[in-house]
Amino acid sequence: MIVATTIAAVLLVVAAAAAVIRIALGPSVADRMVALDTLLFTGVAGLGVYIVRTGDTTYVPVLVVAILVAFIGTVVVGRYIEAETER
Repeated sequence: MIVATTIAAVLLVVAAAAAVIRIALGPSVADRMVALDTLLFTGVAGLGVYIVRTGDTTYVPVLVVAILVAFIGTVVVGRYIEAETER
Protein backbone atom coordinates (compact mmCIF):
# COMPACT_ATOMS: atom_id res chain seq x y z
CA MET A 1 0.00 0.00 0.00
CA ILE A 2 2.92 2.35 0.66
CA VAL A 3 4.13 2.11 -2.93
CA ALA A 4 0.66 2.84 -4.34
CA THR A 5 0.12 5.86 -2.08
CA THR A 6 3.60 7.19 -2.88
CA ILE A 7 2.93 6.95 -6.61
CA ALA A 8 -0.45 8.63 -6.13
CA ALA A 9 1.14 11.42 -4.11
CA VAL A 10 3.78 12.06 -6.77
CA LEU A 11 1.14 12.20 -9.50
CA LEU A 12 -0.94 14.60 -7.39
CA VAL A 13 2.06 16.90 -6.98
CA VAL A 14 2.53 16.93 -10.77
CA ALA A 15 -1.18 17.72 -11.24
CA ALA A 16 -0.99 20.50 -8.66
CA ALA A 17 2.04 22.02 -10.40
CA ALA A 18 0.21 21.97 -13.73
CA ALA A 19 -2.82 23.63 -12.12
CA VAL A 20 -0.65 26.38 -10.60
CA ILE A 21 0.90 27.04 -14.00
CA ARG A 22 -2.57 27.33 -15.55
CA ILE A 23 -3.66 29.70 -12.77
CA ALA A 24 -0.69 31.93 -13.51
CA LEU A 25 -0.95 31.81 -17.30
CA GLY A 26 -4.68 31.34 -17.87
CA PRO A 27 -5.96 33.89 -20.36
CA SER A 28 -9.51 34.04 -18.97
CA VAL A 29 -11.34 33.93 -15.67
CA ALA A 30 -12.91 30.61 -16.66
CA ASP A 31 -9.50 29.02 -17.25
CA ARG A 32 -8.26 30.24 -13.91
CA MET A 33 -11.38 29.01 -12.12
CA VAL A 34 -11.12 25.54 -13.63
CA ALA A 35 -7.44 25.42 -12.64
CA LEU A 36 -8.24 26.59 -9.11
CA ASP A 37 -10.98 23.99 -8.84
CA THR A 38 -8.54 21.36 -10.07
CA LEU A 39 -6.01 22.49 -7.48
CA LEU A 40 -8.59 22.23 -4.71
CA PHE A 41 -9.68 18.76 -5.79
CA THR A 42 -6.03 17.73 -6.05
CA GLY A 43 -5.57 18.83 -2.44
CA VAL A 44 -8.65 16.88 -1.42
CA ALA A 45 -7.31 13.83 -3.23
CA GLY A 46 -3.99 14.30 -1.43
CA LEU A 47 -5.85 14.34 1.87
CA GLY A 48 -7.61 11.16 0.78
CA VAL A 49 -4.27 9.53 0.00
CA TYR A 50 -3.05 10.56 3.45
CA ILE A 51 -6.14 9.02 5.07
CA VAL A 52 -5.62 5.76 3.17
CA ARG A 53 -1.91 5.67 3.97
CA THR A 54 -2.25 6.29 7.71
CA GLY A 55 -5.68 4.82 8.36
CA ASP A 56 -6.56 7.91 10.41
CA THR A 57 -10.17 8.87 9.66
CA THR A 58 -10.08 12.11 11.65
CA TYR A 59 -9.84 14.21 8.49
CA VAL A 60 -12.84 12.72 6.67
CA PRO A 61 -15.17 15.60 7.73
CA VAL A 62 -12.56 18.08 6.44
CA LEU A 63 -12.58 16.16 3.17
CA VAL A 64 -16.36 16.47 2.86
CA VAL A 65 -16.38 20.19 3.70
CA ALA A 66 -13.60 20.92 1.19
CA ILE A 67 -15.50 19.12 -1.56
CA LEU A 68 -18.67 21.07 -0.77
CA VAL A 69 -16.80 24.38 -0.75
CA ALA A 70 -15.22 23.54 -4.11
CA PHE A 71 -18.59 22.70 -5.61
CA ILE A 72 -20.29 25.84 -4.31
CA GLY A 73 -17.37 28.01 -5.44
CA THR A 74 -17.52 26.53 -8.93
CA VAL A 75 -21.26 27.17 -9.16
CA VAL A 76 -20.90 30.77 -7.99
CA VAL A 77 -18.10 31.60 -10.43
CA GLY A 78 -19.96 29.81 -13.24
CA ARG A 79 -23.00 32.00 -12.63
CA TYR A 80 -20.80 35.09 -12.54
CA ILE A 81 -19.16 34.21 -15.85
CA GLU A 82 -22.55 33.49 -17.40
CA ALA A 83 -23.91 36.85 -16.23
CA GLU A 84 -20.87 38.69 -17.59
CA THR A 85 -21.11 37.06 -21.02
CA GLU A 86 -24.80 38.00 -21.33
CA ARG A 87 -24.00 41.71 -20.96
